[in-house]
Amino acid sequence: MKRSKNNIGRAVLAVSFLLGGAGLAAAQNKNFPFQPGETVHYAIKKFGVKAGEAALVFNGLEQRNGQSFYHITFTAKALNFLDEENIFVDPETLYPVRVERNLNIFGKKERILETYDHAKGEIRIVEFVRGKEIRQTLQKKGPVDNIYCFLYRFRQEAAVDQKKSFEMKLPTRDVKIEFVKQDELKVGGKTYQTLYLQSDPKEYKLWFDNGAKKVPLRIDGAMGIASTSLVISNYTTPQVDSK
Repeated sequence: MKRSKNNIGRAVLAVSFLLGGAGLAAAQNKNFPFQPGETVHYAIKKFGVKAGEAALVFNGLEQRNGQSFYHITFTAKALNFLDEENIFVDPETLYPVRVERNLNIFGKKERILETYDHAKGEIRIVEFVRGKEIRQTLQKKGPVDNIYCFLYRFRQEAAVDQKKSFEMKLPTRDVKIEFVKQDELKVGGKTYQTLYLQSDPKEYKLWFDNGAKKVPLRIDGAMGIASTSLVISNYTTPQVDSK
């Protein structure tokens, strides 16, 4: 029996759609210790005093321009300060592919778009300031990282090798993240058992809950403001059906 080209074309499209949907579901259902909708709320503290609030959200898998990405959002608000970041992440590597930032620092508003080409070793940056568009391309052998992507990559490791260090290549500098010790952290009247990591050079300090989820409890240095910490104030995660 002969088949028309239109029927064959429709069949190919249907198979492609089903395979694409299966791939999307498989990526969405990876055995991560974090699930879509997980939100970590932080108090922004400067010199130990609360100066604002922030939230880190894992939104799960989304499609943009025919490609699938994990979508992470980070939002920080303080007096005369706003930092909104939409981070789109490679679902296989958990490295950033695209970062969209909306900033308002003491009235100076700015939008920044970063796109990462890890294969070419390029980071393309477009800044939109006062109606002007400024473009630049940085050359950097990858994979190039983002501090929030690193948090999720660390969390998805099944077991923590305390002798292992992690290289974090940021667009403008490289740091090495090293395990320091298991530590106690007191936050909001609670005492947590934590994994404490620190960067070399000493720019970042990270405390993760020493449990299956490895929730990031405190982050020093992520906001790029001296003596500023993100300290957990609330944690929510959707209930997952265990059937």
